[in-house]
Amino acid sequence: MHYILIGFAPGLYWLWYFYKRDKLEPEPRKLVIAAYFLGILATFIVIAFHMLIKFDQLISTIIVAPIIEELCKFLMVWLYFYRNKNFNEPMDGIVYAAAVALGFASLENGMYLVRAYAQTPFLLSDTLLIRAFLSVPAHALFSSFWGYALARYKLDKNKKITVVFLGLLLAMIMHSLFNFLCIFQIFSSFGLLVLVAVMWGILNKKISKAETDSPYAPLSFLGWKKKRRIKDKN
Repeated sequence: MHYILIGFAPGLYWLWYFYKRDKLEPEPRKLVIAAYFLGILATFIVIAFHMLIKFDQLISTIIVAPIIEELCKFLMVWLYFYRNKNFNEPMDGIVYAAAVALGFASLENGMYLVRAYAQTPFLLSDTLLIRAFLSVPAHALFSSFWGYALARYKLDKNKKITVVFLGLLLAMIMHSLFNFLCIFQIFSSFGLLVLVAVMWGILNKKISKAETDSPYAPLSFLGWKKKRRIKDKN
């Protein structure tokens, strides 16, 4: 049982990290915490789905899991936070998506540690380290793509619903590629490191744009980026 609790530590750290990235108009902590626990609930829903419908292990890991997991996390944000009055700037989509994803990843991580201890206890510390810096934040990175797209759709009246589907598709593709690299160990851990680095790069660009487009961003905070944005609009 204590290995499950240890498994929650990386997820809680990354939850704090993403919460702190929301500098302009931070979301209420109780909503972020609620999103985290809804992510845990999403884990049980996904487990129930896999128990009811059996797939080949390879197909399940590379195709089914990315689709079901991202859809389940997405529905948690769509149903419980999308219409909330606090969901009022582009960064909010990233924060809520990441919080749900990290709740999901925390429980998943705990279960992986229990399995690792039962099968290869001498590799437990390695498993914890790898998952803490790759697998757990990867879930937040996947979901941040559709989280940002959902926020753009809500806040920009000119955006079409297709932007949300594209965000979901990107999350599923990245999730699938991540799982593929984990299974086949192509280029060993190098492939995973490159993929995660690319996703961090994409996310940082989206966060930068979210800050620029936020209605709460003063010129003093964004400096030349905000001025350039205003100049481009004119």
